[in-house]
Amino acid sequence: MTIKAKTMSRRTLLASAAAMPIAGAFSTPAVASAPMQGTKNALYHRIALGDFEVTTILASTRNFPDPHNIFGLNTSDDDFNAASAAANIPADKVQFFFTPTVVNTGSELILFDTGLSAKGTTAALAEAGYTPDQIDTVVITHMHGDHIGGLMADDTETYVNARYITGGAEFDGWGKTGNKTFEAKMRPLAEKTTFIKGGGSVASGITGLDAFGHTGGHMTYMLESGGKQLLLGADFANHYVWSLAYPDWQVKFDQDKELAVKTRRDILGMLAADKLPMIGYHMPWPALGYVETRGSGYHYVPHSYQMML
Repeated sequence: MTIKAKTMSRRTLLASAAAMPIAGAFSTPAVASAPMQGTKNALYHRIALGDFEVTTILASTRNFPDPHNIFGLNTSDDDFNAASAAANIPADKVQFFFTPTVVNTGSELILFDTGLSAKGTTAALAEAGYTPDQIDTVVITHMHGDHIGGLMADDTETYVNARYITGGAEFDGWGKTGNKTFEAKMRPLAEKTTFIKGGGSVASGITGLDAFGHTGGHMTYMLESGGKQLLLGADFANHYVWSLAYPDWQVKFDQDKELAVKTRRDILGMLAADKLPMIGYHMPWPALGYVETRGSGYHYVPHSYQMML
């Protein structure tokens, strides 16, 4: 005997489901619905890297209109819109994430960047189980306001027990500009700051790498522990599609746009070839992922469970 397979369409399936009686549908009184809670992200995400604990903290997130005025300055509206549609994101607005990172080496608690304000960053630190006075070292990747804004609350130092580390070229460059945020937040800490260059050490297993272009002395940091590596990428790429996926697209905030493109391609090529995880300050929360090649560009792959194993 031959039995013919019957193909059920989506419409047929839905119709069949609608016709099925629901047990107790007319005999059980309705229960009042729970109140809406509003959307919210957890403010920290922690992984292990060898003997290190690495925690990203969400200091702030906000949306902005007209992202094509920031990203892809050298590309057409049609290409920008097409890239956005392919990634299932709107082309007329963008969600920004501001993500400092805390590294616990076992002997030292190190904070990389301080967010837009002390209030946002210390609130996220608290949720992660840390207090500002526990921070031993603050590393500044570069001196845009969303990275140094939390160094001071008004005129009061936020991380009173910390020493500071940053790139010498970055400090010197901003020191000549008269920038108000730099003068208010970073200049007062100069005497407590150690200045390094590419190859310089923050602590055992943490090395600074020159990544100039976004700013004149922008640096990334390689973490190594227990035979594992992770790159703290800071702002070499500012968006997972409009910057990382299309590395030749110019970004408004890159001070030297041609050098930033070269740096972006160099770092992305390394990450893809070596299959290294990265944390990007402006990547989608929790800011941890991988990079794959895709055509002439790249593709961001969010972390799933690799770092849990």
